[in-house]
Amino acid sequence: MNIDYLLEVLQTQGPILLRQHLFLVGVSLFFAIVIALPIGILVTRPPFNRRIGSILSFLNTAQGIPSLAVVAIFLPLMGIGVRPAIFALTLYALLPIARNTVAAIYSLDPDILEAARGMGMSKNQILTKVELPLSLPIIMAGIQTSAILTVGTATIAHLIGGGGLGRLIFSGISNNRPEFVLTGSLITALIAITLDQSLGLLQRKLSARYTS
Repeated sequence: MNIDYLLEVLQTQGPILLRQHLFLVGVSLFFAIVIALPIGILVTRPPFNRRIGSILSFLNTAQGIPSLAVVAIFLPLMGIGVRPAIFALTLYALLPIARNTVAAIYSLDPDILEAARGMGMSKNQILTKVELPLSLPIIMAGIQTSAILTVGTATIAHLIGGGGLGRLIFSGISNNRPEFVLTGSLITALIAITLDQSLGLLQRKLSARYTS
């Protein structure tokens, strides 16, 4: 193992690769939340609740497609670079958020919702002041799952010119440098753990705020 060369690469390219990776994860997760959360809410409302099975099955199928296959399908339309990588990562992150949102809303005590309606709350008020605050722990668990999946899957972005820590991993594989593979994997795992803990802390703070 050439540790000196590894340290040189980390010093010169590490900060850039880290920023690229965090950008891919942050943007993809943001888009996934913006898309999946409304979908999860919508399919619990009539008449869309009749389609809940087919909608979740579609998202489940989309997540089941290999990430490289998703990239390959849309590569002719989007080209190489960051855009197809973000598209694939967003697609992968949709299911846990949407599924947990649906599960959280359906798990609420009907008596609580009935009491809210008895107080004269509108449907929007019940959603924003009762359903979403009470559903927050389960929804945040879905976001945490999506975040971890996105951090790991983002390593494929290097293969299509999207940057990120995948460069360390795949260059290590192609050049038979296990220290590069190990370092890239460890940094990726550290990002996933940090993001998971940060989202967990955010969830506890938000829950305390809404339940106080």
